[in-house]
Amino acid sequence: MTDFFTDPAFWTLILFLCPLVIKIPIAVALGGASFVTAWYWGLGFPMVSYNFFAGIAKFQLLAIPFFILAGVIMEKAGIAERIITFIKEIVGDVTGGLAIATVAVATFWGAVSGSGPATVAAIGLILIPGMVQGGYDKPFATAVVSVSSGLAIVIPPSIAFIVYGDLAQVSVGALFAAGVIPGIVVALFIMGAVYLHSRKKGYRGEPRGDFRALWKAFRDALWALFTPVVILGGIYGGIFTPTEAAAVAVFYGLFVGVFVYRTITVKVLYQILSSTVVGTAVVMIVVTCAGLYAWVGATVGLIDQAAKVLLSVSSDPRIVLLMINIILLFAGMLLDAISIFYVFLPILLPIIAHFGWNPIWFGVMMTINLAIGQVTPPVAVNLYVGANISGLTMEQIAKPAIPLIIASVIALGVITVFPAITTFLPTLLKLG
Repeated sequence: MTDFFTDPAFWTLILFLCPLVIKIPIAVALGGASFVTAWYWGLGFPMVSYNFFAGIAKFQLLAIPFFILAGVIMEKAGIAERIITFIKEIVGDVTGGLAIATVAVATFWGAVSGSGPATVAAIGLILIPGMVQGGYDKPFATAVVSVSSGLAIVIPPSIAFIVYGDLAQVSVGALFAAGVIPGIVVALFIMGAVYLHSRKKGYRGEPRGDFRALWKAFRDALWALFTPVVILGGIYGGIFTPTEAAAVAVFYGLFVGVFVYRTITVKVLYQILSSTVVGTAVVMIVVTCAGLYAWVGATVGLIDQAAKVLLSVSSDPRIVLLMINIILLFAGMLLDAISIFYVFLPILLPIIAHFGWNPIWFGVMMTINLAIGQVTPPVAVNLYVGANISGLTMEQIAKPAIPLIIASVIALGVITVFPAITTFLPTLLKLG
């Protein structure tokens, strides 16, 4: 028992968990635990400072601020609004058509923003009032936007995949390809739940216009619809790397916003850059502190001990996989996706190697877990953003969100049981 309480691995974990209980920000909890452990057990401050900066001094992570910038540009350029108008013209008065279209738009927008909360903010301001005007009740409309926006970290290009690829040392391009079909599968399951609820409540949209209205909506949205084509086509075609694709996305968005739609002015550009700096700073501080914590955890043996505990429960890979999914779902309720990757992935990598699991498949499965966590209380960052936009409480949104979350969990189960859903596209495209 004495050895247990003097074990640096134990105190590294306690020093991280205790601040979280009293709602200290995740970056402070990770960084504080790392510095205290490094100081008390003499790990050496030169190594601390080295790992502090080494955590973000990586070419792959350069894509993060670029994709954040691209997402903000696309939002300010009016791309989301034009896509929504086009899809509304397609679905017309189909039962639950507008709600289903909302899921489709959120899925599409994931290929632009890469951020769940940003997607809620971008499309929620337009679609929530639009759905209410179409006869949908506001809590359900907000729940649809919030839950479906969680797919933003699954549909490529995804910041979460960039972080996972860096930590697991796997191809980010392969992860991007692997995320396409599972993302669509999750979206289809959510659409199914949306349709059943809409049929029960009798929700229908407005009748679609004539061909001229459809053509006008398509023509207005054409440049917007090309956004994921340019980004993903370039990556899968071998024209540029995911990091380079992020820069291309920025210039494409600026071109469309300044010269085509003419919605980006000097004032708007200042707002875009300000939002990007804030968003990037938040992400990079978490990445830096989480990377430092991962190094300290590995040095004092926390990662090895945690992996041994998981493996000691069962030798059956199915049982271990079920446990991992449950742990990740609960972790996603409390922490953001990037923090979870840095905290849990060093523990999980030895387990992945032990059972011979495909790291690409595991990365997609893990990311879907965390996407569900973004809409699951008590943290549920997407629901908080949705509540702020709609003027509702979390409790009002949570009830209609439950069937959509259940549908997402079922989709996760399908993707977990059938790895070929994930690995098919990377194999077809011969991405390593």
